[in-house]
Amino acid sequence: MSSIPLIIIGGGPAGYTAAIYAARAGLHPVLYEGPNPGGQLTITGEVENYPGYRNGVTGPAMMEDFQAQAERFGTVVKTGTVVKVDFAAYPRRLTLDSSVELLVQSVIIAAGASAKWLGLPAEKRLYGRGVSACAICDGFFFKDKTVVVVGGGDTAAEESLYLAKLCQKVHLLVRKDQMRASKIMQERVFKNANIQISFQTEVQDIIGQTQVEAIKVIHTASKKTTAIAAAGLFVAIGHQPNSLPFLPYIAVDPQGYIQTKPGTTQTNIPGVFAAGDIQDPHYRQAVTAAGTGCMAALEAERFLQQPFGSF
Repeated sequence: MSSIPLIIIGGGPAGYTAAIYAARAGLHPVLYEGPNPGGQLTITGEVENYPGYRNGVTGPAMMEDFQAQAERFGTVVKTGTVVKVDFAAYPRRLTLDSSVELLVQSVIIAAGASAKWLGLPAEKRLYGRGVSACAICDGFFFKDKTVVVVGGGDTAAEESLYLAKLCQKVHLLVRKDQMRASKIMQERVFKNANIQISFQTEVQDIIGQTQVEAIKVIHTASKKTTAIAAAGLFVAIGHQPNSLPFLPYIAVDPQGYIQTKPGTTQTNIPGVFAAGDIQDPHYRQAVTAAGTGCMAALEAERFLQQPFGSF
């Protein structure tokens, strides 16, 4: 079985940017889209903060542009999900969900991270119509409106503080009787007059047919249910990096994010690089993902130019 010079795992901004750079460098990359082609942007409505789109663009349209540009330079885009890897020997071995095995000289892991959801039927139906998991991405659309944020950690605190600058009112719903966010983040939330915190409160349902109109909640201590009139629901209960198939070979942090050497996209395995949200627990933006995709492609090119073992 002959080995492939470079396989890119994931079809989001990081993966396609890596593909563009790698293809232009003559590396003949093969990109496997994974279970969610286009990544989280395919379920994002209007994108107004990505450079170059002066009038904004929908998430799916932007990812179509990314793919077309990658294919223009010779990237081979395939459907399929990597479900297992063997990084103990070189070339590396990947196993697809179709049971096909591939030998690869270098790998760029850009499989992204998935937002954790509440599991309500209305979440999927109203995603992009008032339901979001990213205040920085979508907060602008709720300027001067009332919104609800769900969560008790640093992410929920950050989302609430960001939205409080834009929105008329922010309701922060915390499932427990206290927040688990860092002390300094809690202090900032408590001091913000535009944020109303409700402890021991859970979302029961999202009201609205085509747009979010209100959030039905239950106060677990009293068992009382109420409805909060709101135009948006921001779910901030965390993200789950899609790193499971790469364990136990790839080093990850306690949350499962792939660890890279500072200032690079290099993992602990030579010739295996990580880009995008799968190694970024902080920013999770399309533009930062694209930047690390560029870095990974350049580093993969450098790796492939040298004899294995000297990198």
